[in-house]
Amino acid sequence: MLTLDYHPTGRHFLQIPGPSPVPDRILRAMSLPTIDHRGPEFGELGLRVLKGIQKIFQTKHPVVIYPASGTGAWEAALANTLSPGDQVLMYETGHFASLWNKLATRLQLKTEFIGLPGVEGWRRGVQAHMIEERLKADTAHAIKAVCVVHNETSTGATSNILAVRKAIDAAKHPALLLVDSISGLASAEYKHDEWGVDVTISGSQKGLMLPPGISFNALSPKAIEASKSSKLPKSFWAWDEMLDINKTGYFPYTPNTNLLYGLAEACDMLLDPAHGGLEGTFARHVRWGEGVRAAVKAWGLETQCIEATSHSPVLTGVVTPEGVDADAVRKLIYERFDLSLGTGLGKVKGRMFRIGHLGDCNDLTLMAALSGCEMGMKLAGIKLAGSGVAAAMDYFAGHPAPVDLQKAA
Repeated sequence: MLTLDYHPTGRHFLQIPGPSPVPDRILRAMSLPTIDHRGPEFGELGLRVLKGIQKIFQTKHPVVIYPASGTGAWEAALANTLSPGDQVLMYETGHFASLWNKLATRLQLKTEFIGLPGVEGWRRGVQAHMIEERLKADTAHAIKAVCVVHNETSTGATSNILAVRKAIDAAKHPALLLVDSISGLASAEYKHDEWGVDVTISGSQKGLMLPPGISFNALSPKAIEASKSSKLPKSFWAWDEMLDINKTGYFPYTPNTNLLYGLAEACDMLLDPAHGGLEGTFARHVRWGEGVRAAVKAWGLETQCIEATSHSPVLTGVVTPEGVDADAVRKLIYERFDLSLGTGLGKVKGRMFRIGHLGDCNDLTLMAALSGCEMGMKLAGIKLAGSGVAAAMDYFAGHPAPVDLQKAA
């Protein structure tokens, strides 16, 4: 039986798609002494992280930082922009889109959940034309917001958010665009301002390489204006007090001070021009995703996402053969090789496992993870078409990183 004192030799391979491994550099930053959250030093820290996170979201507008999980930021986005009984169009791409829809209904919003039928919808990104068609039919403009997930963590499908923005514009509809980029931010390309997003939701434990505990709402002027007439109850989540006091670097209640030290360090790492900045970060993740998918193809297995243009640079869902319990395979791999893989969720539970390739990672980290997967699947009796490990080695060796992003910072 595992206990809190269970510490096997070597380093645990945490290859779930979040929480992702926390770099030593960020852990060291978080170990700084806790400071007075009303003192002058904290005001400087607050301004630094608020400016840095704007660059990560690629926005000139405010980003609200909460001491909460991504679920809290989901609620904050809805509570600050909508009123009880408002109609919301939500698109189903997987388990997390479904959970956001469930949360919206509990807030007394009238949700319309559209998407491709059955499991098929969990193998692709958002089909923007379906949103356009629905909005064109809403001639009375009853729909107040469109909610989509950028990177669906449960499936490994990334959606084209700019296409969704264009679909809303083509329908000449005034609905707000709310986007969950909890697992996409700082790993997959994301441009809050340029893509016309009104509220982007994210969290600290994925591409930002922090422990769980911080969540975000990146805002647009249109969203801020909508918040002035929103009637859903809110206090902790309210933007108005937060935006006002954030101007001086402070928060209306006690923030998670040491996590903010880590956030400041994470922003510095991600934005460092010597490592390619954000563009280098995105290129690194795309390359990792391609290498892992080369392994899955060589194994003769399917990826959960079957839409080539939607393959996630953050994680890959691996579908196990018919009759094979993917969770049993995961358990075997964990117990034999100290490697954690993501479980299948919702409609695909037991049918697939997920390999995370995000954040504090490199080629050899992924080679070790793929080796654990390959050994574990063979031990589980799965007949593989070939060696995914060899295929990934060939890919990484033949496709060097465009920027040297793997030097110690």
